[in-house]
Amino acid sequence: MNWDITDFVVFIALLGGVGFLLWKAFNSTESSAYKWACGVALVAAFLLVWVNGAVGIIGDANNDANMLYIGVAAIGVFGAIIVRFQARGLAWTLCAVALAQTLVAIVAISADLGATGPVWPRDVLVLTAFFTTLWLLSAWLFQKSTRG
Repeated sequence: MNWDITDFVVFIALLGGVGFLLWKAFNSTESSAYKWACGVALVAAFLLVWVNGAVGIIGDANNDANMLYIGVAAIGVFGAIIVRFQARGLAWTLCAVALAQTLVAIVAISADLGATGPVWPRDVLVLTAFFTTLWLLSAWLFQKSTRG
């Protein structure tokens, strides 16, 4: 992979944004479960955007089907805003993100959208399991933070 200046700028902006949001989350509460939930969700979002942008998840980076993952990230962003970053609402939001992640994989595999990829469909299945696990872990931690 050959990175140009734009790739570095995007990477630094993503990293800076995640760092800023982590700082805000860690300073907004005393709940360690809430902090961990934010950390897991933000790292998962960063990895989803980075991996998808760098090499693609469905097929390769040039496959338009990878744009479906923008919807996955958008559900998380808009859901968090709608629930005002409250733990119970964030738990439900992250469950919706996990569902969206899974639905993207189902659509991609059913429609054979990444069949030109070298390890199709294993790459989509493994990454979907990985990201869905992170989304659900974050949801569980947010739910746990409501009890403390």
